[in-house]
Amino acid sequence: MASAETAAEHERILREIESTDTNCIGPTLRSVYDGQEHGLFMDKLEGRIRNHDREIEKMCNHHFQGFVDSITELLKVRGEAQKLKCQVTETNQKLQNDGKEVCLLTSMDELRQCRLQQRNIATTIDKLTHCLPGTNIILCILIQYYPALRTLEHLEESCLPQAGSYRFCTIMAENIPRLRTHIRDVSMSDLKDFLESIRKHSDKIGETAMKQVCVLVCSEFDSIIPKHELLVTEQNEVFRMCICFTQGARDTFENYYRKQRRKQARLVLQPHSNMHETLEGYRHYFNQIVGFFVVEDHILHTTQGLVNRAYVEELWELALSKTIAALRTHSSYCTDPDLILDLKNLIVLFADTLQGYGFPVNQLFDMLLEMRDQYGEILLKKWNQSFRQILDQDNYSPIPVASPEEYQRIACQFPFQDPELDKIPFPKKLPFSEFVPKVYSQLKEFIYACLKYSEDLHLSSTEIDDMIRKSTNLLLTRTLSHCLQYAIKKKNVGLAELVQIIINTTHLEQSCHYLEEFISNITNVPPDTINATKLYGTSTFKDARHAAEEEIYTNLNQKIDQFLQLADYDWTAAQGGAQASDYLSDLIAFLCSTFAVFTHLPGKVAQTACMSACKHLSTSLLQLLLEADVRQVSMGALQQFNVDVKECERFARAGPVPGFQGDTLLLAFIDLRQLLDLFTQWDWSTYLADYGRPTCKYLRVNPHTALALLEKMKDTSRKNNMFAQFRKNERDKQKLIDTVVKQLRNLIATNQA
Repeated sequence: MASAETAAEHERILREIESTDTNCIGPTLRSVYDGQEHGLFMDKLEGRIRNHDREIEKMCNHHFQGFVDSITELLKVRGEAQKLKCQVTETNQKLQNDGKEVCLLTSMDELRQCRLQQRNIATTIDKLTHCLPGTNIILCILIQYYPALRTLEHLEESCLPQAGSYRFCTIMAENIPRLRTHIRDVSMSDLKDFLESIRKHSDKIGETAMKQVCVLVCSEFDSIIPKHELLVTEQNEVFRMCICFTQGARDTFENYYRKQRRKQARLVLQPHSNMHETLEGYRHYFNQIVGFFVVEDHILHTTQGLVNRAYVEELWELALSKTIAALRTHSSYCTDPDLILDLKNLIVLFADTLQGYGFPVNQLFDMLLEMRDQYGEILLKKWNQSFRQILDQDNYSPIPVASPEEYQRIACQFPFQDPELDKIPFPKKLPFSEFVPKVYSQLKEFIYACLKYSEDLHLSSTEIDDMIRKSTNLLLTRTLSHCLQYAIKKKNVGLAELVQIIINTTHLEQSCHYLEEFISNITNVPPDTINATKLYGTSTFKDARHAAEEEIYTNLNQKIDQFLQLADYDWTAAQGGAQASDYLSDLIAFLCSTFAVFTHLPGKVAQTACMSACKHLSTSLLQLLLEADVRQVSMGALQQFNVDVKECERFARAGPVPGFQGDTLLLAFIDLRQLLDLFTQWDWSTYLADYGRPTCKYLRVNPHTALALLEKMKDTSRKNNMFAQFRKNERDKQKLIDTVVKQLRNLIATNQA
C-alpha cells in the first residue's frame, strides 16, 4: 500500500504527463523510473488511461453519428479527388499519344485545360488543409469539455477566419455561443453534483485524513483511499471546467460555490445534542470538520480564483470558535476520566491533522490545557472514592508476613526498609496496615493518569513535571487529607485504630521522597531543578498524624470521664477506706493496658498521651471534689479521696510509658496533692504565712479552691455534729475553720485589689 506522500507524487506526475508538451515529457518520465514505487505508478497510470478511454468512448458514442457524417463527406471529397487524379493521368497519357497525330494547336488547348484542373486541385487541397484544424477542434469539443473551453476562443478568433468563408465555417461560428452555454450549464450541474457528493462524503474524507496522520495500517484504510482519490479526481475535472469562464461566468461559479459551502459549514459545525455521551459522537463531529477543510485546502491549491486564502481563513476562524465553544459545553457534562482522556487524544489528532494542512490550532491546545483542570477534578473525585474504600476496608492491624515471597510482594508496592525487622525470622509483622501500600499504589496510579493527559500536548518536560506535581499536591492536601480526617473522626474508631493510623501516616510521610523520585523518573526532570514544585505530602501526613494524636487524647479523656461517672463517694463518711475505690482501680487497669499498645507509637506521642490523660484525670478529680452538688465533705471522705489520688500517683510513678525523666509524670497530680496535703495535715499556718513566696510549700493551691473546699467542711462540722458545741475540741476546730475562712477571704480580697 502506497503512503500518502507517494500517492500525491504519482498524482502530480500524471497531471504533468497530461498537460506537458510531448517534447518536454522526458524529465517527467525519468522521475517515474527513478521512483521506488514504479509498479504502483504503472497501476495508477493504467487506471487513469482506462478512465480517459471511458470518457472518450462515452463522448464519441454520443456524437458518433455526426462524426461519421463528417468523415463520410471528407471521404467523398477524397474519392472525387482520386477520381480526378486518375482522369488527369489518363488525359496526360492520351495527350502524349495523340500529340503525335494531331496538330500542335489541338494539343496545346488540351494542355491548357489540364493545367487549369491541376490548379483547381491544388487550391482544393489547400482549402481543405485550412479547414482541418477547425474540424479537429470540433472533435475535441465533442470529446472533452475542458480542452474545448481552453481552445474555444482560439477556434473562434484564429482557426475559423483562416479556414475561409465556407458555409460549414459559418455554421460552426454560429454554434459556438450555444456550445459555450451548453457546456456552462453542464458544468454548473456537475458543480452541484460535486457539492452534494462532498457533503455526503465529508465524514469519510475526514476519517481518512485523521487515520493517515495517526498512521493506522488496516484493511479498512486500504478500501477507503481509492474511493477518495476518485472523488478528488472528479473534483479536479469539475473545477478545471468552472474556472475557464472569463465573461462573467467565473463570478457566478465562485459565488455559488462559496454560498453553498458556507451553508454546509454551518451544518457541519452544529454538534448533536447527545454528542458528549460517547466518544463516537465526538469522532463523527471531528471527521466532518476535517473532511470539510481538507476539501477546501485541496481546492485552494488546485484551482485559481474559486477560493482564496482569506476566504478559507475566515471559514476556519468561524469553525475554530464554534468548535471550541461546543467542546467546552459538551465536555463539561463528562464525569468519566477515561472518556475525557480519550477525548483529549481525539482533539490532539484533530488538531495535528488540520495543522498538517496549514490551519492554526493553538487555541485548541489552549482549550486542552483548560480541560486539564476539569480532568484533574474528575480524577480527584475518583481517587476520593478509592481512598475512602481503602480506609473503610482496612483492619488497622499490622500486616502479617509468613514468607519472603509475601514480604517481597509488599516491598514492590511500597518502599519499606527496616534492618532490625529484616533480622527477625519469618513469620513476622510489618508495623503498618494494608492501607499503606494500597494508598501508595493509588498515588502512583494517579501520577500515571496525570502523565497520560500531558502526552502529545507539545509541552516541555519541565511543564509536564510541574503539572503532575501540582495535581499530586492537590490529591495529597485536599483529597487524601480529607479522607484521613474522615477515618480519624469516625464514631466507631477506637484507640487501637488511632494508634495504627499514626503509625501508617508516619510511614507514608517517610515515603514522600520516593514519590518525588518517581515523578522525576517518568518526566526526566531532576527533583533539585530550580523552581521545581515540591510535594506537600509531608505536611499532609503530619496534619493527619496530629489530628489522630488529638483524637487519641480526646478519646482517652472520654474514657476517663466514663470511669469517673461510676464514682460513688460517701462525702459524709466518718472514716476513709484503706484501699482505692473500685472505679479508680478499673480506670488505672484500663490506662495500663492502653499505654501498653502505645509501644509502637513515636516516643513523644505516647508520652504526650500519657501526660494528657494524667492531667485530665487530676483535673476531673478536683472538679469532682469541688462540684456544686457536693455541699458537704467530711474528713473521712477526704481521706478516701486521698487514697485514690495516691493510687493515681503510684500509677504515674510506675512509668506506664517510657521516656519520662524522674517524677515528671507526677507533676500532673501536683495541684491535687498539695491541696489534699494542706487539708489532711491541717497546715494552714504554713500556707497563710508562706503564700506568695516562690518557695511556698503549697504553691499550687489556689486560695479560691481552698476556700470552696473549706466551706464544704465547715458546713459539715455544723450540721453533722449537733453536740459539737458542747465539746471543747469541736468548738475550737469550728473557730479555727471560721478564722481560716476569714483569712482566706482577706487574702483573696488583697490579691484582687
